[in-house]
Amino acid sequence: MNLSNFLKIKDKIPPNVNILAVSKGFKSQEIKTIHNIGQNDFGESKFQEAFEKQLILKELEQIKWHFIGRIQSNKIRKIVQNFKYIHSVDSLEKLKKISNVALEEQENPFILLQVKFSDDPNKGGFTPELLISKWREILELKNIKLTGLMTINPKGLSSKDNSVLFKKCRSLADSLQLRDCSMGMSGDWKEAIDAGSTWVRLGSLIFGERY
Repeated sequence: MNLSNFLKIKDKIPPNVNILAVSKGFKSQEIKTIHNIGQNDFGESKFQEAFEKQLILKELEQIKWHFIGRIQSNKIRKIVQNFKYIHSVDSLEKLKKISNVALEEQENPFILLQVKFSDDPNKGGFTPELLISKWREILELKNIKLTGLMTINPKGLSSKDNSVLFKKCRSLADSLQLRDCSMGMSGDWKEAIDAGSTWVRLGSLIFGERY
């Protein structure tokens, strides 16, 4: 764990940018250590792993849990029940299910819609064109708080190419009057912030290498 690195990054980023500590693959005690120096937002991508940590750390009421993994339809109810933020909603079908479940559970999760700006078969998400065409329908859904967009760039891009895709995400979010862009990870967070990210997802830079 690299606490000094985390504190340096925290000092560098603008006040409108939030760090999401990606804690998937790390232990609850490590989450507690980071939380104790002021980090409240933690990202998990596998429900069962996350739920076990949530039970262990339930006394830490300031922690806000973010789901950032691929959403399985049969896990939507559990995700809505246990996560304040959902960053990875990659289809209208799943968004509608989240809305319906949130209504039944009397929850109002913060939602970021996953958008893909390059032809990457390994990534899910709305195309910009599809999102725009469905936007009126999306705005009518109940019990969700649409706060922004999320994107994950393909691996191996140059700094310049990363910046181009991030700027496209920020531009689309602005056109839809959405505040947040969840973009940028340990390898490209600086380009993401320069392009207008409001959430950077940092794992290894904070926790070190996964086990």
